[in-house]
Amino acid sequence: MTGDAALFPGVFLEEAREGEAQLVAWRRHLHRHPELAYEERETSLWVAKRLEEMGIADIRLGCEGFETGVVADIGGKGPLVALRADMDALPVTEETGLPFASEVAGRMHACGHDAHVAILLGAARILALRASSLSHRVRLIFQPSEEAAVPRPGAEAMIASGALKDVEAIFGLHVWQPLEAGLIGWSDGALMASSDRWTVTIEGRGGHGAMPHEAVDPTVAAGSFLMALQTVVSRQTDPLESIVVSVGSLRSGEAFNVIPDRVVIEGTARTLSPELRDGLPERIERIAVGTARAFRCGAVLDYRRNLPPVVNDEAMAGYARFVAETLFGSRRLTRLRPTMAGEDFSFYLEKVPGAFLLLGMGGRGGADWPHHHPRFQVDESVLAEGAALLASLAWRFPRS
Repeated sequence: MTGDAALFPGVFLEEAREGEAQLVAWRRHLHRHPELAYEERETSLWVAKRLEEMGIADIRLGCEGFETGVVADIGGKGPLVALRADMDALPVTEETGLPFASEVAGRMHACGHDAHVAILLGAARILALRASSLSHRVRLIFQPSEEAAVPRPGAEAMIASGALKDVEAIFGLHVWQPLEAGLIGWSDGALMASSDRWTVTIEGRGGHGAMPHEAVDPTVAAGSFLMALQTVVSRQTDPLESIVVSVGSLRSGEAFNVIPDRVVIEGTARTLSPELRDGLPERIERIAVGTARAFRCGAVLDYRRNLPPVVNDEAMAGYARFVAETLFGSRRLTRLRPTMAGEDFSFYLEKVPGAFLLLGMGGRGGADWPHHHPRFQVDESVLAEGAALLASLAWRFPRS
């Protein structure tokens, strides 16, 4: 490579590491001031201000129906490649004891989205310094509401507002505590599962606990439903396919001696296969209705499709692997088995080719607690590497 192309990859990694203190400061500011899904107003304004300070002029705030979210473009001509970070926090009370712990009661960046914003800002700074040399355009997407699917997933809202207009490819990453620190996880196919929410309401007829024969007990029907539900996985699905059907909530009555009128059961259904996903509502409903009828009860299913599976484009995943290997060496890359966790980056991948990567940070820098835990911590040593990786993915695209 010659000229500006020679900047890749060493200079980007060097620049990111030289600016590590700034990345850490950005991340800690965000960590102190967490905002929940679609409430990221101050975060959005703060991100826009940082981008303005980098000399980026094309900045748009908000997404369809909401005030939050930021989209910014670097460069003026040629193909358009997008980079995405999510911004929302969780309704979790922090227990880390860190000097920069959340200053907002009951809210915490317990999944690493503060790190993602800092990483994308770091990539933006690298790219903005050489915007005039870009042979194409780069779109920065700072997305609200990855954690909440209500009233709609943030990725859907960003897409509806035009965030993917003219985009030819998209890349994103997630800091990942289950993956050993220093590793870059990739997959050229399914990486994360769909994530749907279902509610089964079983209706009976309440009565006195001492006279169950005069009632129609929905709690007994619910118990049988819970046991039969797992046959969706064990007896109705190819053993080589991946499906999870889990119950997270069961509400049945309020008094110890009263048979209730109804039981409400809520859970999640997940799979790596779009085809299997399409059949899950019918399978769950058939078991719920049939089991309830056996106990003289009725049942109604409310099934909400939240997130499709994250399926990386094979060509874009191969490109991302090449870029990461050039930056860090082949020993730092690991091919991942899919996880049944969900991510709304999947909506972008349904529209344009792209790849989602996992940035390992487990077992180092205090990162011993799982995502969404009150003691979750980010290994800040990975911030610079993440910034260099995203910048490199955007810079080299679509060069061979």
